[in-house]
Amino acid sequence: MVIKSENKMHNLKEIFDCFNAEGTFSVGGPYGSGHIHDTFRVETAEADRDDYILQRLNNRVFKNIPNLQNNIERVTEHLHKKYLEIPGSDVKRECLTLIPSRNGKSWIQDEEGKFWRMYIFISDHRSYDIVDSPDKAFQGGKAIGKFQAMLSDLPGDPLHDTIPYFHDIEKRLETFDRIRKANPAGRVEAAGDEIKFALSRAEEMKIILQLGREGKIPLRITHNDTKFNNILLDQNDKALCVIDLDTVMPGYVHYDFGDAIRTAANVAAEDEKDLSKVAMDIGLFKAYAEGYLSETRETLNSTEKEYLAFAPRLITYTIALRFLTDYIDGDNYFKIHHTHHNLQRARAQFRLVESMEEQYPEMQKIIRDLT
Repeated sequence: MVIKSENKMHNLKEIFDCFNAEGTFSVGGPYGSGHIHDTFRVETAEADRDDYILQRLNNRVFKNIPNLQNNIERVTEHLHKKYLEIPGSDVKRECLTLIPSRNGKSWIQDEEGKFWRMYIFISDHRSYDIVDSPDKAFQGGKAIGKFQAMLSDLPGDPLHDTIPYFHDIEKRLETFDRIRKANPAGRVEAAGDEIKFALSRAEEMKIILQLGREGKIPLRITHNDTKFNNILLDQNDKALCVIDLDTVMPGYVHYDFGDAIRTAANVAAEDEKDLSKVAMDIGLFKAYAEGYLSETRETLNSTEKEYLAFAPRLITYTIALRFLTDYIDGDNYFKIHHTHHNLQRARAQFRLVESMEEQYPEMQKIIRDLT
């Protein structure tokens, strides 16, 4: 089957046949709503065989695909071993499974030099952009907490930084400042209010990096992109699998906790146009924190716990700053659906920061009570 994506034609069967998959290619087509890669679901002809996810990787965003894949290989192999030790676990459903290519690697390059990889498709799952109950939020927190705990003893050298300085707010602010001054797309004037908001909070947002430099919080293996739709739940809305492992690398636990709250406790969409709808639900925050700490309470130190309440403000601000920077730069990173999409995203995320600020004392109390 030949399919068009991003103005290019892809022969999905030809790509599929480069991997050591079980089953016969039947049909394939675009899948999901990711911003970065081109993702396709492939259905096999045999009822007793797995279906698969094919991804054409964005090597403009991820500069070193072999390093990225090496991280994912190590992480998934370690998680597989852990789950095999748990009675009753279903490894294919609770952990992503990379399919090796016929050349022995976990990726291939097509005739254009573009990289592709393939996973087993996890069937009968649920995924949510918006969380509508404390039970779902609790399960999300439990999933991320368990993910971090299971990787706490990953052997060997540190993982590669697949996107250097990914959550480094100091670097993000330096980039923002440079692009704002260059104004390459002539959009600074249109984003004046958002720029003012970003600059007014810039210094406060550096506290987690300062704590790390002072040795008060350790670097750990973190997911670094824990928006709620990167957590699959089963048909009973119980935690199933953490997906999208491209940014799994060394980081601070606040990055994972913060980004999860940004999506799990936001009552509106990430790019909600009507800002009056954007708010953090404190009940969902509490439920997520309960789930997360049920898996990590014994491993986090006191300073890490103390700053968990601040983490959502930091990461929501960071994501908003990235959207705003990309808008001013002319939309070179995130996929957009209309001309001002990144500005709309930035506005919604900055409004969410305000909502968190308004509820910050209560957030701090919740964390203190739980720890």
